Amino acid sequence: MLHIAIDRGRGPAVVMIHGIASSSVTFENVVPLIEPSHRVIAIDLLGFGGSPAPDDAGYTLEEHVAALERTIGALRLRGGFTLVGHSMGALIAARYAATRPARARGARLTRLVLVSPPIYLAPAAIGSQWDRTAMGLYLRIYEYLRSNKEFTMRAAAGLARLSPIKDLLVVSEQNWRPFVLSLQNSIESQTSVSDLAAVRVPVQVVYGSLDAFLAPSGIRVIAQLRGVTVHRVDGADHVIRPRMARVVATAIG
Repeated sequence: MLHIAIDRGRGPAVVMIHGIASSSVTFENVVPLIEPSHRVIAIDLLGFGGSPAPDDAGYTLEEHVAALERTIGALRLRGGFTLVGHSMGALIAARYAATRPARARGARLTRLVLVSPPIYLAPAAIGSQWDRTAMGLYLRIYEYLRSNKEFTMRAAAGLARLSPIKDLLVVSEQNWRPFVLSLQNSIESQTSVSDLAAVRVPVQVVYGSLDAFLAPSGIRVIAQLRGVTVHRVDGADHVIRPRMARVVATAIG
């Protein structure tokens, strides 16, 4: 079972999951916009925030999804619900939507909202030389981060100090193993494109034009899939700041 950090409000349920090395604070600008008309639920992912970090976990997409499924089942939702994922949470949300039954314990997924999704493809599968080089660079950077603990922790601490949201990014001794394995087994080894191709509910994708973690070639691919609508927020980056939060709230409906 995962930690349920927020569960308040009344109306159609919205379940939100954050990205790697973060927590439910990711959505602090979204919650006030949707709480008046929705039941707002924010869940901390396996290994992060207030959720457990099992010693034997591999932090694969399937393990993250299984923990999410158990937790959503325990909420005893009735009717339809919207699942919102930010960053790595978007990859987990896509996998959940593609592989879990349409209805479980009365809960039925009716909409998927992916915010700042890091959609990465195998470089060999990309036709453009420029896009292929850029994709390979992302993967090499992540391999470097996994292999250089002290550098990564210092860099994360520096980014955290610049963040407008407190504790938005935390890479520490306590979550180093979940961070490394989630990066390797859920982001670098993702199945997002094939998952989204299998999703049968409407998908809204929101991303910022200045997102340094975004691979444009990945966004172009998923934008062509059936049922996927893409919203670009000019001047926004990876963080859900107020301008992006308004677009996310509209996408939730």
